[in-house]
Amino acid sequence: MNKKIRFTNLVAALACLYGHSALANEGALLEEARTLPAKMVPRLLEVLNEEIAKGGHAQAISVCREKAPQMAKGLSAQTGWQIRRVSLKNRNPLAVPDAWERAVLENFERRLAAGENPANIDHGEVVEVDGKKIFRYMKALPTQTLCLQCHGPTHQLAPGVADKLKELYPDDKATGYGTGQIRGAITAQKPL
Repeated sequence: MNKKIRFTNLVAALACLYGHSALANEGALLEEARTLPAKMVPRLLEVLNEEIAKGGHAQAISVCREKAPQMAKGLSAQTGWQIRRVSLKNRNPLAVPDAWERAVLENFERRLAAGENPANIDHGEVVEVDGKKIFRYMKALPTQTLCLQCHGPTHQLAPGVADKLKELYPDDKATGYGTGQIRGAITAQKPL
């Protein structure tokens, strides 16, 4: 009987240690994931502002269309995370969220409606996909005043933007936003 109790206690202790280790690992992954938007978003805004200054908002659409995906790809190669942008109201057909991303984005909208600061809204967790565990992370991208020239109400878009959007994105869903709304998110995942 005494051996059985000691064995049970050992199993419980190992499970506890494993659980704490898994939680610590998940916490470390969350902290690592939280650094990703800070590595990409400020640079993206800088390049966007430079392009607006050179040729206006219609010309700057190329930054979000071409340079942002390149930045995400470069950061993915540098960090080992698979990174992209998604939205419930996508402009780029490649920015359609998968089921997990859609659920998280919908949760972001509920959190925003409950009064949470959109700049602080994020989510990360370990999920299983095809029998493999991966860590998934999303960070809300709130609409800034700058964004409204291409993503605001259609009657308030910057000159030439509506025509350029029709040309490049005939199925565009990404207008009608106001400042502080969630335009989309940066999403990242890493296999465990």
